[in-house]
Amino acid sequence: MAETTAKDKTGLAKYCLPLQTAQDLDPLMERIGDARYVLLGEATHGTHEYYTWRAEITRRLIQEKGFSFIAVEGDWPDCFDINQWVKGYQDTPENIEEVLRQFNRWPTWMWANWEIAALAHWLRKYNDNLAPEQKIGFYGLDVYSMWDSMKIIVEYLEKEDPQAAAYARRAIDCFEPYGEEESYATALGSMKPSCREAVLQLLLEVRQKASQYNHAPEAGLNAEINALVAANGEEYYRAMSAFGGNSWNVRDRHMVEALNTLMNYHGPEAKVIVWEHNTHIGDARATDMVDDGEINVGQLVREQHKPEEVVLVGFGSYEGTVIAGRGWDSPMREMPVPPAMDKSVEKILHEASPENKLLIFDQQPALKEYFRAWMGHRAIGVVYHPERDRGNYVPTKLSARYDAFLYLDKTKALHPLHQEAKGHQMPETFPFGM
Repeated sequence: MAETTAKDKTGLAKYCLPLQTAQDLDPLMERIGDARYVLLGEATHGTHEYYTWRAEITRRLIQEKGFSFIAVEGDWPDCFDINQWVKGYQDTPENIEEVLRQFNRWPTWMWANWEIAALAHWLRKYNDNLAPEQKIGFYGLDVYSMWDSMKIIVEYLEKEDPQAAAYARRAIDCFEPYGEEESYATALGSMKPSCREAVLQLLLEVRQKASQYNHAPEAGLNAEINALVAANGEEYYRAMSAFGGNSWNVRDRHMVEALNTLMNYHGPEAKVIVWEHNTHIGDARATDMVDDGEINVGQLVREQHKPEEVVLVGFGSYEGTVIAGRGWDSPMREMPVPPAMDKSVEKILHEASPENKLLIFDQQPALKEYFRAWMGHRAIGVVYHPERDRGNYVPTKLSARYDAFLYLDKTKALHPLHQEAKGHQMPETFPFGM
């Protein structure tokens, strides 16, 4: 990691922009310009300020630059329920809290939280004034919901398309003995043929007929993405079970394939806002991920499009609290985030001045050059042990990994929906009047 001096660090502050109010995002809006892909990161999956600042950026992109939809690091079936609610589709629950409480796959707090509820309320109100084809969508890109997606598509096709349902039944019959994804992954070691042929035939059939399914709002899109999740989910769990298999790459390639499907669906003028962890949206080529042959969403999107079409925005903080678990499927809890370690991005920016900052690298050559050096950059996942925080730093060339960076000096945990708010009402989660 780069050696720095106190003089170097304190001098950085004059090149950073203030970040206190919604208006302080104006330089970022200028940097985004006419980009069609804006990817917004987070350094944890449980920090209030990451959600609220992303929500404010999102709101401005929708209102000022005509962005078409939001795509997140979440399961397609659950997020499609949010999409239906914010667009005011028939037969949706009366309130968003009821929708979000159906998120029951751990970690529930990632999307079932009051911050997302507030954003969804704003989207619903905004969409009420738009024609159906102009309404802003909310979709999940992840691959984890393979089993749920299989069930949804089989039930749907059995009612709507008996010919395609034959492929669906073949696929579901293949999966049936294994019950859930983890059982399938475990069984793969002793299986002869996998279920991949069945789900790929299903995906091909659904893609060929997707346009015929649109008698209900977005029915064709829903069928196609669920079939894609089934196909790529099978590959993901197979990679997990294989010695040396790279399930990370399968997952991120799936998210980009799902993203491309959504962009094609929304047309040539579509613009998307992506919400994912920094480890997905920050270009992997500027981290040590490249040493392990790993790619990610940010890298793939950059490679597939012109530089001016893509803006990657990272997030980080010096200290605070976070919602996480101490093990997979363990209870969520509020945990301390200790002060960042020496020579890390977060410690350097804190020592420059203990204030929130916006860094836009190509507008400040001095910042871009300084952050070309390798530095530790904290990444906290859904499983976290504060006492082992030193193991949560990714060697990073910050100004190559992102186009812009929001530094938030002190942050606090988000507000999970499954932990009741005082008075059973939405807490004050948005500082910008959403």
